[in-house]
Amino acid sequence: MEGPAGAERFLLQLPSPDAAIALAGEAECNLKRLGDSTGSHLVLHGLALQIQGRPSQVQRAARLVELLRPLWSTGEPVTAIDLATALTALDTGRGQEHQNLGNTVLARSQTGRLLRPRTLRQKAYVEAIERHALTFGLGPAGTGKTFLATILAVQMLNARKVERLILTRPAVEAGERLGFLPGDLQRKVDPYLRPLYDALHMLLGQERTGTLLEKGTIEVAPLAYMRGRTLSDAFIILDEAQNTSPAQMRMVLTRLGDSSRMVVTGDPSQADLPRHQRSGIDEAKAVLKGVEGVAMVELTGADVVRHPLVQRIVEAYGRFDQQNRQALVTAGRFPDRRRN
Repeated sequence: MEGPAGAERFLLQLPSPDAAIALAGEAECNLKRLGDSTGSHLVLHGLALQIQGRPSQVQRAARLVELLRPLWSTGEPVTAIDLATALTALDTGRGQEHQNLGNTVLARSQTGRLLRPRTLRQKAYVEAIERHALTFGLGPAGTGKTFLATILAVQMLNARKVERLILTRPAVEAGERLGFLPGDLQRKVDPYLRPLYDALHMLLGQERTGTLLEKGTIEVAPLAYMRGRTLSDAFIILDEAQNTSPAQMRMVLTRLGDSSRMVVTGDPSQADLPRHQRSGIDEAKAVLKGVEGVAMVELTGADVVRHPLVQRIVEAYGRFDQQNRQALVTAGRFPDRRRN
């Protein structure tokens, strides 16, 4: 309804206190963000959300709130990345796609949290994994590359579409020299494979994860132990693949057996290989481009779903690399992997 001086006011009755808290955010920070991004003013009185401003501003804010409905209506906290993604979708005419994104629930964590892709590129990544035997998920830290792949792997295991999960990664930054570490093989590689265990614990719980590991249904191993094997009826995740050599990458890709699926994840900007050694990911991108059955999905800083500062850090380093790479290469202080 109309307010003074041509302002418009829109009222929305929220379904529950949990929904109101989820939408408003801590100290109503989400309402402030919504207001800043639309030029409107949002106030929550109990379960009544009031949006006030010029008609175009109110309409924009109301549309954003509606795009976020799948989250806040179930009491799931709305994050800064959720707001940014909804705003981008609205500005690019992809509002309906975003609404479908909100309704895409992949799994429920052990604590009851709904797990879903949070950005449109993450959704495209999930769909690529579902449709292709081999998927590359490339992008910076915090974009959900490994976590989303693990969710789908557990889904397929529970649905008996695969018989086992195999999670592997290069065990050290520049090779797999594990002998200097104390303990048996498991103790040697555990520190490097911890992120994979964390994802499994969130999805399956520690007790069931431990049982499946003991039975061999889930195998977590360093990349060197994949050599000479044929991995059939399995979901394989190669994590931190930017630290593979071209020979290692070729080796693991050719392990794929019948009724298996593989996801290769990595951040090409964070390769820890020796100077002048090309990453296996860089070579695979060039060699496998356009090969049927292979999907390449590139995530960006806009898909970071960790602390908002992580997104800003990723963007800052991206600008630094773009502006200074050539100068550093010329000075011999930064390896130009593109030439190898």
